[in-house]
Amino acid sequence: MIHSVMDNWNAHLRGEFPGGLDELLHDDCVFWSPIVFSGQRGKELTKMYLGAAGNVLPGEESEKPAAGAAEGSDDGKFRYVKKVLDGHHAVLEFETTVDGIAVNGVDIITCDDDGKIVEFKVMIRPLKAINKVHEQMGAMLEKMNQG
Repeated sequence: MIHSVMDNWNAHLRGEFPGGLDELLHDDCVFWSPIVFSGQRGKELTKMYLGAAGNVLPGEESEKPAAGAAEGSDDGKFRYVKKVLDGHHAVLEFETTVDGIAVNGVDIITCDDDGKIVEFKVMIRPLKAINKVHEQMGAMLEKMNQG
């Protein structure tokens, strides 16, 4: 099941999935942030956090593409470097750069039998990266809520 969900997720990241997050996420999806202790419950909150992350974590231009660049990506920005898919679960390790700081993280995604994402957990390292992402995400969420 997770394989088809990840195909749709990757298509969404490339802007090629017509239904977008509305189609991918379960109405009661829970988003687990690397910053906030409690889960953010519901499709709308999950969409807001993933939208903010999409604006904060796309990475910075590099001189050459990174090894293992994400499907459809040849610019060395945000990229998944390892994927483990099993049953209803995916663990996707990513790398990117935010304000010159290397960010290494993991997306842990769980889907249901209907192919909807029911849980999306993000973990980030090192501490310097967590602090930078926290700062950038806070500013992006505030901007999104004002607009």
